[in-house]
Amino acid sequence: MSQNRKNSKENTSVLFNRYVWLVDTIRRAGKITFEEINEKWTRSRLNLSGEDLPLRTFHNHRYAVEEIFDINIECDKRGGYVYYIENEEDMRRGGVRTWMLNAFSVGNLLNESNEMRERILFEKIPSGHQYLTSFLEAIRENLTVEITYRSYESVESNTFDIEPYCLKVFRQRWYVLARSPHYDELRIYSLDRMYMVQVTKFTFDYPVGFSPEKYFHNSFGIIHASGEEPETVEIKVFGNQRKYIESLPLHHSQTLVEENEEYAVYQYFVHPTYDFIQELFSHGENIEIIKPKSLRKEISEKAQRMVDTYNS
Repeated sequence: MSQNRKNSKENTSVLFNRYVWLVDTIRRAGKITFEEINEKWTRSRLNLSGEDLPLRTFHNHRYAVEEIFDINIECDKRGGYVYYIENEEDMRRGGVRTWMLNAFSVGNLLNESNEMRERILFEKIPSGHQYLTSFLEAIRENLTVEITYRSYESVESNTFDIEPYCLKVFRQRWYVLARSPHYDELRIYSLDRMYMVQVTKFTFDYPVGFSPEKYFHNSFGIIHASGEEPETVEIKVFGNQRKYIESLPLHHSQTLVEENEEYAVYQYFVHPTYDFIQELFSHGENIEIIKPKSLRKEISEKAQRMVDTYNS
């Protein structure tokens, strides 16, 4: 990698952190003046020079935040020239954008308070996050990416080009949905299975009207059941486990259809793919599959194989 390319990536990473810091600062304040933003900036650990935030730079950051995150930082001139997040209600609804902002905001807060690091414990997250900046750049500019990749099913790594459409996080792992020119189809790639990532200078045509959210709408995780229709799945959840299911739904289509003192019945409209089946199976005896019968049979067979394993 050339020194210029390395410096460019470092600069992009620095700017990205500043954008997140700006959004998080304004969001937590509700409404805030530029002078107050500047005061917080002078005390931020991201401000390595300790200098003020130039007004021109502030506005450049505002425009970049709108372009990258689709978050509008507006100014209320009648209220004393205070800045606020215009579409904060959209952010509250969640989604990958909000999750990513929250994750980076926590990182920035930890940088602000080094003395708290030993008192905040995190789960170990697989590698791959170091490629986020590169993929964000490629997605923003519609640039192809050359990757060296090895799946769990392969013994060798392969180097090839992909056309990244979107990033998705699932089970603390980052994935990129991309078109494979070689196979001429969309595929999902895990960032922690990449050994080299190089953004090229070649552009690709992002399909007009393509929506990553719609693409994964009926998926549980990162597996897309292409050409198959989603199914209505009903599960019976027993005891206190239903409180966990209620507070953290398995899927956005989750609907409560029956409830009593012993159990609750939830309904989903989803592709019963491998990752969804694994999730259901992980709850063990606390849930029972009601329908479809094919899924109930599959879970039953898995449970029997597990019994056979332990009895052998």
